Amino acid sequence: MPAGAVETTAAAHRFRRWQAGAVTVSIASITFDSTDPEPLARWWADRFDAEITANMDGFFLIVAGGSLPAQLAFQKVDDPTPGKNRIHLDVHTDDDLDVEVERWTAAGATSLGKRNAGDFSWVTLSDPDGNEFCIAPG
Repeated sequence: MPAGAVETTAAAHRFRRWQAGAVTVSIASITFDSTDPEPLARWWADRFDAEITANMDGFFLIVAGGSLPAQLAFQKVDDPTPGKNRIHLDVHTDDDLDVEVERWTAAGATSLGKRNAGDFSWVTLSDPDGNEFCIAPG
């Protein structure tokens, strides 16, 4: 058996062992740091027809409902981490990609450019606080 096949088999065995137990964790929320989280939470809630379901004195807000598959959280920080965010949201649309991007930019997002990989294309945008995200056809 080729060496690569042995490594693949060993990796598959480790993966099966990991899945053997009961899953006891789930993603509670995707959290954004912001110096002013309330307007940013409202902005994202409006994009997904969701609502702010918790507001802890403007320090920590939760957005849920609408078409969100998980809740979004927004927390007040004095100094957000500088530079490009290492995790981002991928949003999909059943509508025409250009039409959807126009909706988001009209609402305050900034288009950072259209990209593609083969036949698949998407647009990278940033929200009013500069957090990057992508929109792609569903």
